[in-house]
Amino acid sequence: MTTRSDTIKTSPLIESRDQLVASFASGEKPPERWRIGTEHEKFVYADSDHHAPSYTEKGGIRDLLDALTAYGWQPVEENGNVIAMTGSDGSISLEPAGQFELSGAPLENLHQTCAETGRHLEQVKAIGEKFGIGFLGLGMWPDKTRAELPIMPKGRYAIMLRHMPRVGTMGLDMMLRTCTIQVNLDYQSEADMVQKFRVGLALQPLATALFANSPFTEGKPNGMLSYRSHIWSDTDPARTGMLPFVFEDGFGYDRYTEYALDVPMYFVYREGRYIDAAGLSFRDFLKGELSVLPGEKPTLDDWNDHLSTAFPEVRLKTFLEMRGADGGPWGRICALPALWVGLLYDNQALDAAWDLVKHWTIEERQALRDSVPKLGLDGPIAGGRTLRAIAGEVLDIAHAGLVARGRLDAGGSNETGFLDPLREVVRSGKVPAEVLLEKYHGAWGGDVSKVYDELRF
Repeated sequence: MTTRSDTIKTSPLIESRDQLVASFASGEKPPERWRIGTEHEKFVYADSDHHAPSYTEKGGIRDLLDALTAYGWQPVEENGNVIAMTGSDGSISLEPAGQFELSGAPLENLHQTCAETGRHLEQVKAIGEKFGIGFLGLGMWPDKTRAELPIMPKGRYAIMLRHMPRVGTMGLDMMLRTCTIQVNLDYQSEADMVQKFRVGLALQPLATALFANSPFTEGKPNGMLSYRSHIWSDTDPARTGMLPFVFEDGFGYDRYTEYALDVPMYFVYREGRYIDAAGLSFRDFLKGELSVLPGEKPTLDDWNDHLSTAFPEVRLKTFLEMRGADGGPWGRICALPALWVGLLYDNQALDAAWDLVKHWTIEERQALRDSVPKLGLDGPIAGGRTLRAIAGEVLDIAHAGLVARGRLDAGGSNETGFLDPLREVVRSGKVPAEVLLEKYHGAWGGDVSKVYDELRF
């Protein structure tokens, strides 16, 4: 999740709704300036007993952050606590229970993205070995209860932890017990954004299935392949979901602005602290009628903060975020941006992907989203088929899109090799969670702790 620094003094004051709409248009870029931003989270655990380390304990989260300065990372503080690091490879931030997240720099190609990922994992592995700490690539804690997990000292998390139980039954699980991989991509125009948004939403359940990697809860199988995805179904309906209006005629920046204005607020950031505004209306804020800041109007930074508190399957800021994948090991981190770059960054591939999904109804898209956490590639699609029927075709489209991009590494290889982990899923017919479940019921003898060896970075 976003880590904030105080820029209120320089951020423009919002005088009209038009500025909100214009903020999305400001993200438009010609194709030669399109970039790839990859975010990935991993669980942090002690080698000795697999407990999740607290912020303050010896060899805990604060010590890990401090140790990253040896690699040139610079600390970001909140109320005297280091809560993030910034550097040439983007930023490292803390999720609510201490999950480490790299929000990578905007890069030109997948070779750079995967090299960035490799550098990050090498660094955290090295500091982890110093402190007896490991990092786990999974979509959900396999064995921890909520009560066993620490809370990081970030103001926005305190507000969210209070608010989540008011609006859903699993919001705390989302915050404390899950990890994801995401990719952020650019658009050229409003029309380009709309088509990418629609393809991204329609095929997000396929990404969820291909990356499904959270079949365990508190030491036992939970009946799901992606329990992380299931958690989002009852986190907060006002800020999650498949956004059916995206597929309606006339969708664009203005309509997404209306959606975002209807998302209840969480907070306002002022002078280094988060002011609790949970459940209040940004529309009131625009009028200077926000009860916690009477007479004050928002800045553009306040709007950007607010946009970061909506959690649909695809999210619009000044770029599009693909949000459907479980966390996983190194190879799959590189595979997610490969999938979406291949589909969305080449016009022929984008059109071919849209042709696959454009006839799906609202009901069919929702039924697929609802079924995928449990069924994976057996999730139903239009025409009485399942995702299995189109998974290979979608990967072929992505492959063609990456070939057309022609981004080569020093050895002359293009970007298509990063799709190989997904090709293996389709070839075997088994999503990652199904492989883990086979091991749990077989070689692991029902001992879920074996996953720490299996998916350690």
